[in-house]
Amino acid sequence: MTDYEGARQEFDQLIAARTPVIVLRTIEQARAMRLVKEVATNPTRLGLPFWMHTRTTGLRDIRTNAAVLDDRGINGALDFAAAQFSSRAQANVVLVDPADVTDDTDAARHLAELARLAEENSGSIVLITDKPVWSQLQRQGMGITLDLPSADEMYQVVYETLETQSQVVKIDWTQEDARQAAEFLVGVSEVEATNLLSKVVVARAIAHEPVDKSDVTKLASYKDQIFGDLAGLERVHLKADDYSVGGLTGLRTWLQRKHEIMNRDLRGTNLRPPRGVLLVGVPGCGKSLSAKAIAAEWTLPLYRLDFASILGQYVGQSEGRLREALETADRVSPCILWIDEIEKGLAGQNDSSGVGRRIIGQFLFWLQESTSRVFIVATANDVRSLPPELLRKGRFNEIFFVDLPDEDDREEIINLYYRRYLKGSPDPKALARLVECSDGFAGADIESALHNIGEEAFLNGGMDKVPPEFVFEEFANTVPLSRTNPEQIEDIRAWGRERAVPAGRVHVDEAPGQQGRGRRLLVLDGV
Repeated sequence: MTDYEGARQEFDQLIAARTPVIVLRTIEQARAMRLVKEVATNPTRLGLPFWMHTRTTGLRDIRTNAAVLDDRGINGALDFAAAQFSSRAQANVVLVDPADVTDDTDAARHLAELARLAEENSGSIVLITDKPVWSQLQRQGMGITLDLPSADEMYQVVYETLETQSQVVKIDWTQEDARQAAEFLVGVSEVEATNLLSKVVVARAIAHEPVDKSDVTKLASYKDQIFGDLAGLERVHLKADDYSVGGLTGLRTWLQRKHEIMNRDLRGTNLRPPRGVLLVGVPGCGKSLSAKAIAAEWTLPLYRLDFASILGQYVGQSEGRLREALETADRVSPCILWIDEIEKGLAGQNDSSGVGRRIIGQFLFWLQESTSRVFIVATANDVRSLPPELLRKGRFNEIFFVDLPDEDDREEIINLYYRRYLKGSPDPKALARLVECSDGFAGADIESALHNIGEEAFLNGGMDKVPPEFVFEEFANTVPLSRTNPEQIEDIRAWGRERAVPAGRVHVDEAPGQQGRGRRLLVLDGV
């Protein structure tokens, strides 16, 4: 990555070397124009004439801002540049967002001829663009990429913006808060960051309240509004029901520690933000719901990576779409990236075209190398179909096995869905009976039974109009997957006990014959 200072120094060196074509690639035109002006007004470059053309202002002298031509069109600017390159040495013409230079077009060939003319008299053509440049034109010079502001640069934007706005509203941010805000804003442009911060200030000013620590996390949700339809990514909007998940005590305790790391300033350390978690196990036990619950608890936007929409029919199209989706995830970070049933998306690893293997390789490379605050929650039912390299340490922070809930977890889940659908709590004796008759149920089975009971209560005018035995009959008539397909479920459970960390409670008083040989995170009840 090239930050602003690095790009400015590199640009100055290319100007000093009298490079005929300098391509300054960036999506931030204003920032690039500021960079060029800083170099042009440097005392060591005052002997070099500089002109800049934009569509709105036409051709102007960079130092004096005086208009050179009445005609603001690009053709007049190119004719002026040709005259300057022919009559004087070391002239510099900057073209902002020139059209039709990506391919072999008349405009690109015109610039290539102009570059040859500039080279004869030590002139330079500077192209500020966010698009690729025709190869024959690019090869006549060199390129520089000006990336979006880094965390350090963004901190300066935060500091300067809030210092300006401190006359409008009180700013109750510590230096650590400002650093965290800067981390959250990485991935947007300087202008976008200023707009987001101004939005926070205006909202507080209208409410006559100070900007406080809670506004730091709001920046993540505000930032999310910048991005609309994203290739391969689906924005998942959370509902009130997504804020809680029953059981999974071990997973939830582990996530609390990762949340702390996610919010810390890691500069000056060799640590990187948490990469994510792979949840494997029995269908219907809360794996997908966990992704929503994490996003809700961490107050971060949730995106779903849809491999089906990424796959294309043309050579290289799938890989390009995946690259774009992952780059976009980096830009919208911090966020939660949910990949549901990841084994289906990566099922083509053995296809003859090689697309599946390239997709897997590209995804694994991003998992290993990305340093953005994208926390992945991937779920899998058929873990045996996953490529072995995905399960290697360093890809995900941990692999958790989500098993059928035990008695304590079933009690928690029953209470959760009883409150949701029946607007109350079950009688303790009835609860104990429901826990007993729900043995072998997944969380989805319990939810389905209580949802049906809620429908009955609604149709009859209240829970008090529903016979008590109807509740137990509904549970008795629910046939869970563990009974309809016991071989498959036991196969999944056998894999998880041996190779993953339990997502639920781990009881230290288990009989030796019942203990798996897999890794254990000891989470004791009440601790």
